[in-house]
Amino acid sequence: MKKNKGLIITIVVIVLVALWGISSYNGLVSMDENVSNQWANVETQYQRRSDLIPNLVNTVKGYAKHESQTLEAVMAARSQATQVKIDPSNCTPQQLAAYQKAQGDVTTALGKLLAITENYPDLKANQNFLELQSQLEGTENRINVARKDFNDTAKKYNTSLRSFPRNIIASMFGFEKRNYFEAEAGAEKAPKVEF
Repeated sequence: MKKNKGLIITIVVIVLVALWGISSYNGLVSMDENVSNQWANVETQYQRRSDLIPNLVNTVKGYAKHESQTLEAVMAARSQATQVKIDPSNCTPQQLAAYQKAQGDVTTALGKLLAITENYPDLKANQNFLELQSQLEGTENRINVARKDFNDTAKKYNTSLRSFPRNIIASMFGFEKRNYFEAEAGAEKAPKVEF
């Protein structure tokens, strides 16, 4: 009788540990997928900005023909940024930094382009330009929100990975910490625009 009771308790404990392990594993998988989803949202917003740039450049081109160097710099930065691809499940800090730098170069080039447009009153009154500028501003806000959401989701996932006893399951199945978006060096300074 005591042997049966001990066996039943052992089986119940094993089943509970197994259920906890399965639940923890599935929870980590779900969080990992959420981080990947948030990364896809970040990429979507950067792609939206990238898609708007040719229209903006073409609109400005008609008014500012002699500003070709700035227009070419914007297109070159866009081209460079679209070539940087990251696998969110295997992202290193260096890859994320390269991605951020490429996107930062686009932001800088766009800033210079928009500053140049101040010299063209007819352009500033052009409805197409105003609409594109508004869409770009909205996209920049969406990018910031998407990056914040990504960081929040990565933080939740990373915290779960490091929390005991879930960290045991995480290390057993190779779940790894995700990197965050960080401010670029010098981001606290206002951008310098020269003509």
